[in-house]
Amino acid sequence: MVVRIMAVCAAAVAGVMGTVVAAPAQDYPSRSITMIVPFAEHGPTDVISRIVTEHMAKTLGQSIVTENVVGAGGTIAATRVARAPNDGYTLITGHMGTHAAAVSLYPNLPYRPDTDFEPVALLAGTPILIVARKDFPAKDLKEFIAYVRANTGTLNTAHAGVGSVSHVSGQLFNQIVNIRPTGVPFNGTAPALKALAAGQIDYLCDQIVNVVPAIKAGAIKAYAVATPERNPALPEVPTTAEAGLPAFQAQAWNAIFAPKGTPAPIIARLNAAASKALDDPEVRRRLLALGSVIPSPAERTPQALAQLVKVEIDRWKPVLMAVAP
Repeated sequence: MVVRIMAVCAAAVAGVMGTVVAAPAQDYPSRSITMIVPFAEHGPTDVISRIVTEHMAKTLGQSIVTENVVGAGGTIAATRVARAPNDGYTLITGHMGTHAAAVSLYPNLPYRPDTDFEPVALLAGTPILIVARKDFPAKDLKEFIAYVRANTGTLNTAHAGVGSVSHVSGQLFNQIVNIRPTGVPFNGTAPALKALAAGQIDYLCDQIVNVVPAIKAGAIKAYAVATPERNPALPEVPTTAEAGLPAFQAQAWNAIFAPKGTPAPIIARLNAAASKALDDPEVRRRLLALGSVIPSPAERTPQALAQLVKVEIDRWKPVLMAVAP
């Protein structure tokens, strides 16, 4: 009888504990959520994150407050989120740099992108373009490649800091065409593009979200987009395959992550809200106008994002190990 009573008590305690653990997930969210963006306001990650989270907040019934935490290629922000409470109230919109390239660029990285986060959802891809100052002496990509190979010692290329998308994709391009131009770092893409438009920089590789306005205004010249298909935002710009450099394929990506150990029901709720946002016609219109590539439903799952992170870490290692600090 004593044994039976103890078993009943144990079951009751387990049930209470189960209720205590499950309650936060069932009531989630009961207050505002902080979304950390590891780059400056108005940058591509910031813009994409705000567009999606604005809709997510309506679905979740709580505000999502964006906090921009810059520095060290986004790794300061990622470190903060990796160490945050795993209750679903502190998230990050990470990207190719913070959750893939950083592994190769920062030997003492204080977090592991593939194990210290819970993947939530892939938000949008941002194709890479090869752009140059508007008076660059090459009419197409083949002439551009020939020119940079012949003049690599006198050319300079811009990027938004070590670990930025422009830095990583620029390194990939330079390795493929076998050139070593002078790299000029800037504190963000905006000043880099300003220098390019002023003719102070010769060329760079960067996300379509950043360069569409300048290209359409004729302030800079676009040679190719590094994706298999042309982009609707710039339909006149050929793909790298069409232009003669099929090996150069690059697309940045942005995704939501939570601290490791965040309860599965919370991850599922966040994922559903993000997916609903990506299916919304107005959200899609705004993202597509920027040149973003919206992932399919199958690509938005936490499992698909986890696999993407692993693949991207391996992909960028051979490209970046040679330039790691």
